[in-house]
Amino acid sequence: MTEADFEQLVDRQYRPLYRFALSLSKSEADAADLTQQTFFLWASKGDQLRDRSKAKSWLFTTLYREFLGRLRHEGRFPKIELDDVREEEVSISPNVNAFDSTTVLQALHAVEEPFRVPLTLFYLEQFSYQEIADVMGVPIGTVMSRLSRGKAQLRERLFSKEEVLGNKVIALQSDRREESHG
Repeated sequence: MTEADFEQLVDRQYRPLYRFALSLSKSEADAADLTQQTFFLWASKGDQLRDRSKAKSWLFTTLYREFLGRLRHEGRFPKIELDDVREEEVSISPNVNAFDSTTVLQALHAVEEPFRVPLTLFYLEQFSYQEIADVMGVPIGTVMSRLSRGKAQLRERLFSKEEVLGNKVIALQSDRREESHG
């Protein structure tokens, strides 16, 4: 791969990779590190890929595996932040009648990691079920199951924000469903 081809790949894939890394790590610095590490690995091992049309999947798979490796490492050697500032203290709740992208992304970050990954890839990166299955190394049925459970968790977290936002979101009519079942 020539230097121009590499630069073109970086230009095309940097933003989507960075967004995916940010959704995983919840930290801009960690997301930048993960993205840089992924491109470093591509520069050193990308020539081993036979089918260049699979470069996007290779990059996302590699980034996800790097994230998992760091997660395992942090489990054994946890970081301790001295200047721990709670995000809730810094952010200002929006005064709108619907959720804005910041609120949705905050709720997405609160979803458990096995469910957050397929949600991010499917809705934010427009990956197909098969591409997500390839990136995560799981069967397509598992991807569909995790998407379903992830959406349920996201919905739960968004509607729990209803209280924080001053009940500006109309809740689902859950009491109506309860009446019909019993």
